[in-house]
Amino acid sequence: MRRPVIAGNWKMHLSLAEGLALATEIRNRCGRFRTGEVVLAPVAVQIHPIAQRLADSNIAVAAQNCHAAAKGAFTGELSPTQILDAGATYVIIGHSERRQFFGETDEGVGKKGRSALDHGLIPILCIGETLAEREAGRTLEVVCRQLDAAIAPLSPEEVAGVIIAYEPVWAIGTGRTATPNQAQEVHAAIRRRLAEKTSPAVAERVRLQYGGSVKPDNIAALMAEPDIDGALVGGASLEAQSFIQIVTGALGAESN
Repeated sequence: MRRPVIAGNWKMHLSLAEGLALATEIRNRCGRFRTGEVVLAPVAVQIHPIAQRLADSNIAVAAQNCHAAAKGAFTGELSPTQILDAGATYVIIGHSERRQFFGETDEGVGKKGRSALDHGLIPILCIGETLAEREAGRTLEVVCRQLDAAIAPLSPEEVAGVIIAYEPVWAIGTGRTATPNQAQEVHAAIRRRLAEKTSPAVAERVRLQYGGSVKPDNIAALMAEPDIDGALVGGASLEAQSFIQIVTGALGAESN
């Protein structure tokens, strides 16, 4: 049975004091959930202090990006080893904003995922179509292309251990959300593609997150779908009460 995972992507928000306060409240309310995993992704300079604040809880920390190289002359970048040293255990790779604003490619996402696994991090590999691609009927074409590139460097057993986050670009930060049926349709297609590329047994083990204007009032319906195993939450993760409600809606009653 797949273990649900709810991750909050803070993007380029929150001062250190704000991040620590938010992490503390989430830890106090969600730090002992046994039915799933909770992950927070602060900005890079806050990974270490946030990880220290969460050290006595079951809440994990993720980086929002990494470089594929373990070290080198790459000014401004972070390697997987440095991210691991800072206290993170997950890394978000290939988010649509990285693709849109920083030129990340499908091939590059695959290389980063390979490196993350090699150095002990769990990749959250993001895929998703734009509004134009959806309206052109290309959703599954785009999503499968991105998925194929992301898992190409991995063995089937390694694929079983990654997280795939389906984030329709048209629903990120727009207030528009794919209906549970729309999300399930794509998640089911992703799982079928994983079965084709690896095996049905491996595909059944991969956790698939949905991301895109996830809120307290839609998380339960999303999680009720058979192929949705969690959420990658953006804006709603920046406020303690809304994120706690999402976690509770996804994982059940608080268990402190």
